[in-house]
Amino acid sequence: MSVRRDRLQRGFSLVELVLAIAVMGIALAGAVALFSVSARHSADPMIQQQAQLIAEAYLDEILIKRFYDPETGDVCPAAEGGGRSAYDNVCDFNGLSGAPQDQFGTPIAALSDYTVQVTVANAGVTLNGVDNTGAVRVLRVDITVTGPGSIKVVLSGYRTNYECNTAGDAECKPL
Repeated sequence: MSVRRDRLQRGFSLVELVLAIAVMGIALAGAVALFSVSARHSADPMIQQQAQLIAEAYLDEILIKRFYDPETGDVCPAAEGGGRSAYDNVCDFNGLSGAPQDQFGTPIAALSDYTVQVTVANAGVTLNGVDNTGAVRVLRVDITVTGPGSIKVVLSGYRTNYECNTAGDAECKPL
């Protein structure tokens, strides 16, 4: 009596093997394309963050300055000579542009690919219902930083004359 054993076939057919290789190739090509795009744009967030930090540094520096010129008592007189280290009020920074500098006006070589533009406005500025009707009470400071790859960051801040409560107040200077 002979015992017949069914042969169990194990493994893959040639068609299954070719199909599996093709599917894996397509998946691998998609993954490589994704990594390539990610690697190509991986520096963009760093450039954006650097531009943001430059704008914040300028805005912080400007907003801690006096509202009025300490020598004349005027709001937004013409910028003083002597460069950035001589700026002693918010409006002295109006029109400042160029490569980033420290607070003494020294260019920062590592940031030479960026450009900073500062605008200080008092006309038409309103902050929570406070406007400049009759006296200057609020200034708006806009910092625009452009960087490599057409990165652009714009930050705005407000500097108020906290000593000016009413139009009749002696600390409220007319335009």
